[in-house]
Amino acid sequence: QGQLVESGGGLVQAGGSLRLSCAASGINVIYNDMGWYRQAPGKQRELVAAIASGGSTNYADSVKGRFAISRDGAQNIVYLQMSSLKPEDTAVYYCNIISRARLGGGWGQGTQVTVSS
Repeated sequence: QGQLVESGGGLVQAGGSLRLSCAASGINVIYNDMGWYRQAPGKQRELVAAIASGGSTNYADSVKGRFAISRDGAQNIVYLQMSSLKPEDTAVYYCNIISRARLGGGWGQGTQVTVSS
C-alpha cells in the first residue's frame, strides 16, 4: 500500500518560510497525483496544493502565490515550500495520493506547522 512520512514542520513567525517534505516508500510520486493537505483545530482537512502525474499544479486560493508544490522523482519526495506564512496557516500538514485521500485512507502522522503573529 505504501507509506508517506511528512517532516519539516515547526514554529515560525508570521512572514516566515518553511519547506515540508513528504518521503514516499512503496509509492511513486511521479506516477501518482499527489497532494498536500492541512487540518487546523476544529476544521476539516483541506487540500492546499496538488501536483498531477503530468506535472501540472493547483493551489487553494488561500495559499496561491505563497505555497509551491514540487517533487523529486529520484528521491521520491514531494515538497511544499511555504512562504509569507500567516497565523491562519497553522495546522497539521499531510501529504497523500489524491485518489487515496478521496477514499479516506492512507494518512500519515503529518507535521505540525505553527505560525505566530
